[in-house]
Amino acid sequence: LLLLCYTEEAAVIVSGLKNTDVFVGESATFTCELSHPGVKNVQWWLDGSPLHNNFVTEISEQDGMIHTLTLNDVACHDSGTVTFRAGSLISSAKLLVKGISLLE
Repeated sequence: LLLLCYTEEAAVIVSGLKNTDVFVGESATFTCELSHPGVKNVQWWLDGSPLHNNFVTEISEQDGMIHTLTLNDVACHDSGTVTFRAGSLISSAKLLVKGISLLE
């Protein structure tokens, strides 16, 4: 029973995702910092769809605590809610992709 007293402290989100506005064709970067490494089941989502590392979507982590998502060459239809999930921890932010007006 004493072992239960020494379970690892649960990680918490130190710095969550921030709402981001970018123009069409630019890159959007989201960063979430956890209090310590080792959290399992890390996943990024855009409007409920899981994201995977590819040439458009760059997912990285530094020291197991700083998790970064970069969406390259965004389009208007990429606007939506970006969600970071690590175990039971969740952080979300809005991505707004703005078109370039030809009227200016």
